[in-house]
Amino acid sequence: MTANGTTSHHAVVLILDYGSQYTQLITRRVRELCMFSMLFPGDASMDRIKSASPHVVILSGGPNSVHVEGSPRVPEGFFEYCAENKIPVLGICYGMQMITHLLGGEVKPAVHGGEYGRMPMDIAPSSQLFDFISSTTVNVWMSHGDEAVKLPEGFSAVARSHQGSIVAIENPRSQIYGFQFHPEVMHTEHGLEMIKHFLIGIARVPADWNMGQVLEEQLQKIAQQVGPEEHAICALSGGVDSTVAATLVYKVLGDRLHCVFVDNGLLRYNEQQRVMDTFKNHLHLPVTCVDHSKVMLDRLRGLTDPEAKRKAIGAEFIEVFKNYASELEQKLGKKPKFLVQGTLYPDVIESCPPPGSGQKHSHTIKSHHNVGGLPKDLQFTLIEPFRELFKDEVRAVGRLLGVPEQFIKRHPFPGPGLAVRVLGDVTEDGKLDTLREVDEIFVNTIREYGLYDEIWQAFAVFLPVKAVGVQGDQRTHSHVVALRAVTSADGMTADWYSFTPAFLRDVSNRICNKVRSVNRVVYDITSKPPGTIEWE
Repeated sequence: MTANGTTSHHAVVLILDYGSQYTQLITRRVRELCMFSMLFPGDASMDRIKSASPHVVILSGGPNSVHVEGSPRVPEGFFEYCAENKIPVLGICYGMQMITHLLGGEVKPAVHGGEYGRMPMDIAPSSQLFDFISSTTVNVWMSHGDEAVKLPEGFSAVARSHQGSIVAIENPRSQIYGFQFHPEVMHTEHGLEMIKHFLIGIARVPADWNMGQVLEEQLQKIAQQVGPEEHAICALSGGVDSTVAATLVYKVLGDRLHCVFVDNGLLRYNEQQRVMDTFKNHLHLPVTCVDHSKVMLDRLRGLTDPEAKRKAIGAEFIEVFKNYASELEQKLGKKPKFLVQGTLYPDVIESCPPPGSGQKHSHTIKSHHNVGGLPKDLQFTLIEPFRELFKDEVRAVGRLLGVPEQFIKRHPFPGPGLAVRVLGDVTEDGKLDTLREVDEIFVNTIREYGLYDEIWQAFAVFLPVKAVGVQGDQRTHSHVVALRAVTSADGMTADWYSFTPAFLRDVSNRICNKVRSVNRVVYDITSKPPGTIEWE
């Protein structure tokens, strides 16, 4: 059984999270190798770990020190369970230090003050971990202030840094291994190959995770969950995730699926018309459009806190679905019991802790309106076929379902819409209309330059400041907008897109000339982390 109570048909690579900023990247790297990975909190109980039936366990890095009282660690009996069931264990950074500390070795603050960033390490002549690498020196990514100074019985140091620190250990007999560095980041040479070698060459994990199988499993699961008579409502946002989810569920339920698109007053320029046209003429999905814009904006009036806005939007969405379900009940003679959403794994991680997720070692980044923003009295049973998938995996499923490529490549758009791109109260001073115009100019310019498919997400942000300018030989005191464009593989990490100066000059001129309420344009050059992709 998985964490969500469903039977997994795949070998499970279980990752225990101890708070590293790279933990989700480990999860992604495993998926890239066509293996199913799951993320549990580092202090998950033994019962919960056993429920996942892991084929292998990876202990992540983290900011704590194992020699400090109260630091997180695996539950009592963990190593005995793994030994009895012949489950290989890999510790990364803090995970390696925890292995060392709990099995009888010693970890102390590093003599040289720690090792950070890209550094060379020397590999021992023979080891299981590195026997596929011909070079004796490899550059790896370090981030540690403590180091193992004495290894537990049966362990060998198979790599050291140039400062002499032990940076890789192994005990083949016990099937326990450790990296002090981070093989999951791109700065580590042969990093992905190291993970692959451990999982396939040492742990013998079958590469049995592919989107074709996932699609078939979800079709069967939905059919079993809903049964032959019940109905479902699908919340369509116009984005890739909910649209692919609707296409998938429609394949099972047919006319027992009732799709609803909510115009919440927070859509982009001409979005309602464009989205409804796509649903009708390209995806052939039966969709009802509900105009909830006035109610939504009244609910948001005066709200400035990002979390308060997200939760208010989530609550209003559910009210729409409840009312729609009541209308359907009168029409059909029965009320739909299920609500379909395009929730993704990053939504779940960033909305930590949603009910039942148990993600304790990561702080709440932001509540997604379809996870942390949901009310407790939901009154629907959720169908979330992509809750354990990343965006690129959903796009792969969409292609298998025949969703048009131009829709598959569409940039993500947040469920709360422009509310998270207007800082502060969204209802003031025509902010939404200004932002719509700016955003339309920005995205259209990107398309004109042939850059759209190179960028993961591009949008404009309305800032709560005004600046002095000169337009038409007159002094102006007008709004400031920010432009944001990022590259990413899954939305968990992202880097800002490096536009040419010519592009930035052109798009800035277009915005200031066509949107008279704006006299200053700035470009956001913040990666994720430390920032998030959206501003709120």
